Amino acid sequence: MSKGRAIRCYDYVNHPYEQVRNALGENALSVFQMATKSAVSRARSVAAELRVDIGGVTVGADIRISIKKIERTTAGTTVPPATHIHLEWEAATLPRLFPLMQAELSIYPLTAVETQLDFAGIYEPPLGVLGQAVNAIAGYRLAEVTVHRFVSDVAAHLRENLG
Repeated sequence: MSKGRAIRCYDYVNHPYEQVRNALGENALSVFQMATKSAVSRARSVAAELRVDIGGVTVGADIRISIKKIERTTAGTTVPPATHIHLEWEAATLPRLFPLMQAELSIYPLTAVETQLDFAGIYEPPLGVLGQAVNAIAGYRLAEVTVHRFVSDVAAHLRENLG
């Protein structure tokens, strides 16, 4: 991934860390899928879908998300507890035509009733030199908007569905 581009974003969930950690720790894939697809589409596919609007045009692709590992760290004297979900996603169809994303979604408490979702990822533009040229023109911006949309969809889903 030496030619990859870094993307970072975050959002907040107005629920305690333990609730958010448990929801994502028990079945992160399910949460990601529910957050990113409509109920009808979700019933037909195990993939998630990312969508973004660029200049009035909707661009979307079904993606396959895979969880590589989940790490939990305990609180230290100056460090809060955290959960780190290592994940990858690629297009469900024709993956070589779309970027591969490798990322870590970190979850940690901000206060007793607020949790941060912090996404740090690297994506590799597809198609070699051609893909790098497209990335330089618009691909990076599209990837950045897509990641922000993903994180905000996950945070919104958790805000609405945790009780």
